[in-house]
Amino acid sequence: MSTPVPDVRMSPTAAVGLVASREISTRVKSKAYRISTVVTLLLIVAGIFLLKLLSGGGADSKVGFTAATAAFSAPLTAAGKALDENIETTQVADEAAGRAQLADGSLDALLTGDGRSVHVQVKKDLDGKLANVLQMLSQQVAVTQQVAALGGDPVRFQAAVASAKFIEDPPLEEPYDYNGQQLVLGIIAGVLIYMSLLLNGQSVAQGVVEEKTSRVVELLLSTIKPWQLMAGKVLGIGVVGLFQMVVIGVVGVVTALATDVLTISVSAAVGTVVWLVVWYLLGFFLYSIVFAALGALVSRQEDIGGATMPAMMLVIAGYAIGISVLPSDPGNTFVEVLSVIPVFSPTLMPMRLAMGGVPVWEAVVSVGLVVLMIPGLIWFAARIYRNAVMRTGAKVKLRDALRAA
Repeated sequence: MSTPVPDVRMSPTAAVGLVASREISTRVKSKAYRISTVVTLLLIVAGIFLLKLLSGGGADSKVGFTAATAAFSAPLTAAGKALDENIETTQVADEAAGRAQLADGSLDALLTGDGRSVHVQVKKDLDGKLANVLQMLSQQVAVTQQVAALGGDPVRFQAAVASAKFIEDPPLEEPYDYNGQQLVLGIIAGVLIYMSLLLNGQSVAQGVVEEKTSRVVELLLSTIKPWQLMAGKVLGIGVVGLFQMVVIGVVGVVTALATDVLTISVSAAVGTVVWLVVWYLLGFFLYSIVFAALGALVSRQEDIGGATMPAMMLVIAGYAIGISVLPSDPGNTFVEVLSVIPVFSPTLMPMRLAMGGVPVWEAVVSVGLVVLMIPGLIWFAARIYRNAVMRTGAKVKLRDALRAA
């Protein structure tokens, strides 16, 4: 009487979990992963402190004036504000003292002369923005002198000009006031998503090829199904990348808030990190499933780039469009439309969400479309993976992988 062979097959969930845990353990223990994470964190913290030092918060230019040119101080500061230039003025004892301060770098410019016209002296070169302010000051002085020559009151004239304002009718649509720091956060979010999708997506493809080359895949597929192996690999690498993304996002935001480099509300900063995590997950699963399938088509590491190029181009295109258009035109309609299309959403939508002004329905629709697209991609990629992963040697054509039984 023969002894029945026990059924040792694992459930799909257990099989996927086993592969995922193996990927997590292998990658977290790797020295390259740890070093890259630490280096990235150090670069972000160092960059934030460098921005803190460079921002300073002081004046853009410091201009000295003598007793004879003291009347130019107030209109010079006002002209600077009109041109978005923060100018600090200070009185010097005389022109000789002012030139000494120019020489040692204490002053950027010195107003000289008798006060009837604007004369300026610098150490070497006159800053372009300060030159524009001084030009406006010169024009104001000329107008004041002409008003006085015609018998008018320059003080009343200047007051009338200063109080004159145009009247703006209500806009047809309510505009969104984009915050400069939110724009920067949007760019940073786009860069992080872009780098994570490329690096972790490539890791999936490389892992598939490594297993094909070493024949490990044959051993694994004798126990579990191809789609379970693919899903476990994607899930494991995704978890490792998610941990890295959360750590980088939290450390970066906390450091920026603590050093006052980032002055937006805590809720806005947290919202940016949350959306970053959400879109990392959506983008990673969207693209890594495809990277795994495309990686199964080749058997050599040097062929991975060519096989995954179609998917990589979509990631690069979305990032390039966002990084080149959104900083100067956050409300661009073309980018707004692209950000709802699933293949471009992972790179464009997190940038727009960090910048602000995205209608709730657009965010919901973009997330929904990606979520709906992922099951179809899983079926499509699993078919390619199943039919190509066991075939070594020459590159498997995509149509052959789709047609194979």
